Amino acid sequence: MGGVFSKQKPLKEQLRENKRMITRAIRELDREKRSLEKEEQRLTIEIKKMAKENQMKAVKIMAKDLVRTRQYITKFIEMRSHLQGCALKLQTVKSHAAMAEAMANTAKAMHKMNKAVDVPAITKMMAEFEKENMKSEMMQEIMGDAIDDAMEGEENEEEEEKIVNQVLDEIGIDIQGEVPNAPSLGLANEMPAVAVGGKVAVGLGDDNNTTNGGSGGDDRLSDLEARLNNLKR
Repeated sequence: MGGVFSKQKPLKEQLRENKRMITRAIRELDREKRSLEKEEQRLTIEIKKMAKENQMKAVKIMAKDLVRTRQYITKFIEMRSHLQGCALKLQTVKSHAAMAEAMANTAKAMHKMNKAVDVPAITKMMAEFEKENMKSEMMQEIMGDAIDDAMEGEENEEEEEKIVNQVLDEIGIDIQGEVPNAPSLGLANEMPAVAVGGKVAVGLGDDNNTTNGGSGGDDRLSDLEARLNNLKR
């Protein structure tokens, strides 16, 4: 009756008790094996002694005991191997039980965390964050434009004029370096006139000259306009 109404032991406790029993049985087998090995040594010495005394009948009887002892030693070794295998299986079951328990606890924790997280609230918060972020960027852009408009004045115009003149000087130097020395023979209106300071003075010719040399001039003017626009920004 006591076994029926007794509380069932948990799995960990059962595994611990079974492992303890197997360990105790292995120690007992080792103890018996050592005793049989000592008996084997004693029988071997006795057989040699009886053989020297020419007591062959006693030698045969003791030889049977020696063979039986060696057989039991072999059996004990085999039994110990089986018990060791059982202990390893119990350890494997214990590891599986621990892993299952850990997974169950992890699943419970994840369920609680997912239940605690409010997805609609997070979505609403992200939408509000995006809205406020856009407002902030617009305010920064408006303030930046207002500051740029307030800071514009005559000083900036003078500085821009100086930079434009510097760029024109640089372009004049580049054009002077790229144009080779023209021969003395030829039309005067086909040669660019170089002014003092290295700048190129571009004159207006007839329509044919303008058409023929327009591509190079347009490229330089376009480059100049692009650089001036970049400087004014």
